[in-house]
Amino acid sequence: MKAAARIAALSGFVFVVLFVVALVLLRRAPHLDDPDATYTAFYAHGGDTLFVALGLYLVPLAGIAFLWHMTAIRTMLDTLTPRPSGMAHGLNLLAGTIFVTMLFAGTAAIGAVAFAVTRGGPASIDPDTARALTAVGYGLVFVFAVRGAGMFAITTTTLLRAGGVLSTPWAVVGWLLAAFLLVSVSNNPGALLVFPVWVLLIGVALLLHRAPEPHPDPDPDPDPAPTTPAVPAPAVEH
Repeated sequence: MKAAARIAALSGFVFVVLFVVALVLLRRAPHLDDPDATYTAFYAHGGDTLFVALGLYLVPLAGIAFLWHMTAIRTMLDTLTPRPSGMAHGLNLLAGTIFVTMLFAGTAAIGAVAFAVTRGGPASIDPDTARALTAVGYGLVFVFAVRGAGMFAITTTTLLRAGGVLSTPWAVVGWLLAAFLLVSVSNNPGALLVFPVWVLLIGVALLLHRAPEPHPDPDPDPDPAPTTPAVPAPAVEH
């Protein structure tokens, strides 16, 4: 259990770093409420498009780190007593998979035009096309990926609490962060930082957790006193 918990915590920290850096770089792309002139100027000059493309390349690395994090947590959960319920365990896997899939698809849409420009795309970009791709990306990330992250957070927190890994105060904080992800309707990239905060919380809890020492087996019963073999009675002569 200790090895799986350590891998889960460290891979979670790697995910947080890569995810936050990727968000900062992708944030340079024009937003949905920006005017057409902003879209045209951004892609015509091509300066910040390189940073957006770099952020796009970091997203799959962050996703791979998250898959390590998820798999290590699930491996650790299998060692806990009582074992997690099959339904919660299955929902946890599906939620994590949905998060990574929607994150990949959404960020690909957001950074598609910048990626095309850096790879020698057309000199002029249609603002309507760029805005439409941005809208698709925002929908995939802020509607679908965030909900998957919230479901993963709430199931993982519940399973770790049931297994005695998280204390009640830590679990309450985890549930509150997960609830925000499930009900949030914001398209502000800052809302995405709630999930890395949850991953940091779980990583620290895993490193601080000390599994209970196994109880030693009770001492075996002392050897019974040796029994004296029965001596046959002498035969009586008639």
